[in-house]
Amino acid sequence: MLERLFKLSENNTDARTEIVSGLITFFSMSYILVVNPAVLSATGIPLDRVFTATIIAILVGTLIMAFGANYPIVIAPGMGMNSYFATLAATTGYSYKTLLATCFLGAIIFVVLSATRFRESLIDSIPSNLKYGISAAIGLFIAFLGLKNSAIIVANEHTILSLGDLKNPVTYMTIFGIFVILVLLALEVKGAIFIGMAVTALVCYFTGLLKIEKIFGIPHNPATESMNVIQLGLYGIVFTFLMVTLFDTTGTMLAVATQAGLVKNGKLLRAKEALLADSLATLTASLFGSTPTSAYIESSSGVANGGRTGLTALSTTFFVVISIFFFPLASSLASVPSITSPALIIIGSFMMESIAKIDWSDITEAFPAFVTIIGIPLTGSINDGIAFGFIFYVILKLSKRQWKDIHPLMYIFAILFVIQLLWLHI
Repeated sequence: MLERLFKLSENNTDARTEIVSGLITFFSMSYILVVNPAVLSATGIPLDRVFTATIIAILVGTLIMAFGANYPIVIAPGMGMNSYFATLAATTGYSYKTLLATCFLGAIIFVVLSATRFRESLIDSIPSNLKYGISAAIGLFIAFLGLKNSAIIVANEHTILSLGDLKNPVTYMTIFGIFVILVLLALEVKGAIFIGMAVTALVCYFTGLLKIEKIFGIPHNPATESMNVIQLGLYGIVFTFLMVTLFDTTGTMLAVATQAGLVKNGKLLRAKEALLADSLATLTASLFGSTPTSAYIESSSGVANGGRTGLTALSTTFFVVISIFFFPLASSLASVPSITSPALIIIGSFMMESIAKIDWSDITEAFPAFVTIIGIPLTGSINDGIAFGFIFYVILKLSKRQWKDIHPLMYIFAILFVIQLLWLHI
């Protein structure tokens, strides 16, 4: 049955390899079950709601990916998106309910675009150097959040930012966690981030930083929220979530799909089913209390082990379902920045790899990527950084009369970004 359903022989794999690959993927990405609630609960969303919403979103997206596209790719709430959501909640004064509503409206548009050829066309329209810049910039943004949460970097009225107090228990335990994970990564240990978080949590427990009152339990059922975005006119934030979700998820999906051999002649196989998986997961996440989802780069760990079909993804969902019974433990872990921050910082470093692929010799390619890289972490807005990159790319290419390098969609999005920055900016 599994052979017929997932075409194992056709993909040069077997059930045992796929199931083990699913377990490896789970250990590699399971940190999100702790980190996502930690980031979003700071905005006022009940932690148990975020935890359950995270699991529901993973199940919806990954099951569609497994059975619809037959991909070994896991869908889960994106790290860049939850960081941006937390920043918006802290700076705009809008409630988490309102911001979740903007995610919901953006997700509806996202589903429609994924059901058509538009999203595939959009992937082809973005210049490669700009894609690399976006990936690196989001990595810096995520890493900065981890540095800030752990007080390694603190605000300074004279220098804007400065080094925090390294004698602070939260700070030095975060640094300890970073070293543990890095050593495990250097030794090529599977699930290094998960294991490193576990070791750090153990040390935090015995030093009194972590309090655990209960391990097993089931969180309350999540409830959907009322939508009041239309009355408030927050079209700029809706546009932002739509744009970032489009670029973040498609880029990651292409990277993992290429590694798994699912890109033939530059084209993504079964693209519509794969793209619908994460768009429907994004819609589900916004309804129940989490930010937009993304294809997870950690899926590459399962692919590296030989996972090639949806059975790998299906196996991962099995372990995710079991995790729901560990909500009290996840809640305790999420409350300690020293446990979650190392994951944010190291994941951010992973995303910097794309900088090496940028063509720095051509100013029309290099500067748009550069302004995106510095724009996202310095403005605290993924949207603003991407907007600067798109606008400068079009302007610089036009100045050199390199019309053929500009895809028609780039003109459209550059104009939309100008409108958003000048009249819809939050």
